[in-house]
Amino acid sequence: MSAPIVGLGSVLVDRYTVEEYLAEGGMQQVFRAHDGSFDRHVALKVPKNPSAERRFERSARVSAQVTHANVAKTLDYFEEGGKSYLVEELIHGKDLGRALDEDFHYFDPQLAAHFLHRLAKGVAAAHHAGVFHRDLKPSNIMVSDNANLTVVKITDFGIAKMADQELREAIEGGDSSITGSQTAMGALPYMAPEMIETPKIAGRPADIWALGAMLYKLLSGDFPFGSGLRAVPTIVTAKLPPKPTLLDRKAQFTAMGNELWQLIEACLNKAPDKRPSADDIVEYCSQLCYSDAERQYGLIESFRPGSGRWGYISDENDAQVFYHEDSYYGGRPAEGQRVSFAAFPGSPCPRAFPVLPLRAVS
Repeated sequence: MSAPIVGLGSVLVDRYTVEEYLAEGGMQQVFRAHDGSFDRHVALKVPKNPSAERRFERSARVSAQVTHANVAKTLDYFEEGGKSYLVEELIHGKDLGRALDEDFHYFDPQLAAHFLHRLAKGVAAAHHAGVFHRDLKPSNIMVSDNANLTVVKITDFGIAKMADQELREAIEGGDSSITGSQTAMGALPYMAPEMIETPKIAGRPADIWALGAMLYKLLSGDFPFGSGLRAVPTIVTAKLPPKPTLLDRKAQFTAMGNELWQLIEACLNKAPDKRPSADDIVEYCSQLCYSDAERQYGLIESFRPGSGRWGYISDENDAQVFYHEDSYYGGRPAEGQRVSFAAFPGSPCPRAFPVLPLRAVS
């Protein structure tokens, strides 16, 4: 991260005390601040450059139009000392991009369906308010730091118009502009063809494409069309990537995997008017029989491939939970592997399904 724009300990408009530098994006820096008026912690967002500065107030007004449990709340906007500041609710957790880098290789279909359902609800609420994001990607989605991802909130609807402008300028300016834009490079893997070909008319369907691209990434661990400038030709042609092999590897995941694959195919249709609406995705997800059972973290304690392909997981309380390899979303379990799982009653010990391999704690 670059140097903080705002000094820690600063008090803004006699109300917000800046406490911690949290993150940085292509358009802004984010700080944790204490709101003295309501004795609460908030996320304080500050534009990084004059271009963002000019559009910050307008963007704040746009974001305030969206009210939904799966969209971060816009709480305040003010100017002081020639700078603009946007205040949002503080979400305890991390953005999805970090979660994928630090915790998850991919999601199993059950978790992916549960996650997408909530994400689509937030997008639908924004679309009903006439707000399009145009920069939907994992770094703009905050999730709670637990196995269930209990909290899912879309952020930066407020700077969506700013991001849209930067993306358009980068694309119209050519390859050098794209590579020089952090916003554009981060958005490329999830960017709809019309965002590249006709960015001025891109609207709601571009958000739907991004949902489909993210769902592919979550289920497979791979970008559907690649990343960086190499992704541009494949995005423009919109030739679907192969169905992720993980979806068909084990029978317990095939049914849900097939239903999610059909949704990916629909979202990644090159013709914007042929894609489903956010409401359609919400309705589709509501018909899926996915499990939202509480999950926890654990470690593979044992695996017995020669005697039935089963073993035990040691849960957070060091209790044993039985699992079978067929319930493991991935390759072959390995002793010591960190996993998340849901446990169900069984004898002589609980049984786990699904079992999702996680990244090792660094």
